Amino acid sequence: MAANAFDTEITETTEALVGPWRQPRQMLQAQTYDAHASIHDDATAQKLGFKGGTIEGPTHFSQFAPLGARLWGRAWFETGCLSAHYRSVCYEGEEVQAILSKPLPGNSQCQVQMVKRDGTEVLRGTASVGEPHAATALEARLAELKPLADPVILRDVRVGVTGKRQTVRMAFDQVMGDLYPFSLRQKLAVITESSPYYSGADNPWGRAIIPMEMLSVLFQYRSKDDPLPAKGPAVGLFADQQIRLVKGPLFEGEEYQVEREVVALSGSRRTESAWARTSVFDKTNTLVATMLLNMATLKDSYAPYEEEYRLLYGA
Repeated sequence: MAANAFDTEITETTEALVGPWRQPRQMLQAQTYDAHASIHDDATAQKLGFKGGTIEGPTHFSQFAPLGARLWGRAWFETGCLSAHYRSVCYEGEEVQAILSKPLPGNSQCQVQMVKRDGTEVLRGTASVGEPHAATALEARLAELKPLADPVILRDVRVGVTGKRQTVRMAFDQVMGDLYPFSLRQKLAVITESSPYYSGADNPWGRAIIPMEMLSVLFQYRSKDDPLPAKGPAVGLFADQQIRLVKGPLFEGEEYQVEREVVALSGSRRTESAWARTSVFDKTNTLVATMLLNMATLKDSYAPYEEEYRLLYGA
């Protein structure tokens, strides 16, 4: 008999499952890419108008795991999906709460939200299992996007470009490179929702499984080995992210193959965004998971942005 997945205290109402207030830990202070610090470094973040180094978005996915497991049980770990639009940044020391609205009868998809103590919304989106037969939050968002106009940083990036397949693996004591300068074991020591499923074989699959927030690390940590032809150096952040398990869970120590495709380019007043879909395959070449990620690059972080814009597009 497997242990319970979580002992998280969950408040249940007629309309929702509500998790406890948590203070996520920031583990990317030492992250580097393109030979410079990232938005998770205090000094870099402050130069760009943030209070300090931000907590990486998928860190928040862990707080939804007990809610998904309460609602859907084993199916959550095998075919669960979180699809989130990040609405505001979170800093270490701030308390946040995960809220999952119960789905309608016969529906396998529902709304999710995370808020701070003052009511600020950190993220909103959908959670689901299996094939919900409805667009997820990001699938709906992607369908409504306007194409990126007048690109500067992403002017050489094309929709439809597919990267090389890469082999990825995450073992307990494997430090995940410059992008993720920590190990799975170090993350499990501070993860907001601990589970025996993550640390050993006491679960229905008989092997330690990788938490959903760390799937983001697994899928991304070799991305700089085959980068997009974006201009830089510049600082980016995750603006939208969806992780879907197709045939999960994924296991500690197991090798997988990942392949990325640029599926959209979009922009805002402050950012240029490349949307990439990552497909993940096991050793039998079976699709086991996907990730949709909007990496938004801050225009202000690219020093020659204004000069190059004028050269490309005029005043």
